[in-house]
Amino acid sequence: MQQVGRKISLFLGSGLGVGYLPYCPGTFGTFIAVPLSIVVNRVAMTHPWLAVMGLAALTAIAIPLADHAARLLDMKDPQVVVIDEIAGFTLANFLTASWAGLIIAFGLFRFFDIAKIFPARRLETLPGGAGIVMDDMVAGLYTFAILRLLSLAGVV
Repeated sequence: MQQVGRKISLFLGSGLGVGYLPYCPGTFGTFIAVPLSIVVNRVAMTHPWLAVMGLAALTAIAIPLADHAARLLDMKDPQVVVIDEIAGFTLANFLTASWAGLIIAFGLFRFFDIAKIFPARRLETLPGGAGIVMDDMVAGLYTFAILRLLSLAGVV
């Protein structure tokens, strides 16, 4: 039974297995987040607080899941674990209603996730799952803020 729990944790933590792809697992993890972020955005159109609670729940689940998967793999922040990209991109793309916005969100999120702009690099040093997830949430927050400004300007 313990082996089943291990496999489930690694399957979910790896973004349904895409984290095991040999190239660009973070990018593929972000790609896996696209349908989820679209669903969250559709919910936000009619029930914004429910969407916010869903995003908070995703983050709350991602932290212990990333922690557990990392401990199973005996690594601090294994590339296989992409649940952090899924949570971060769902925040990044929150309230985006256009395909152009989605594409911009994808590019900006990948940039910020890789660049680790303050305070992301510092948050990455937090222990366990918090360190794995919180730097991606910062990347998501930066992307979200830029998309809101672009939306106000009528660009997306």
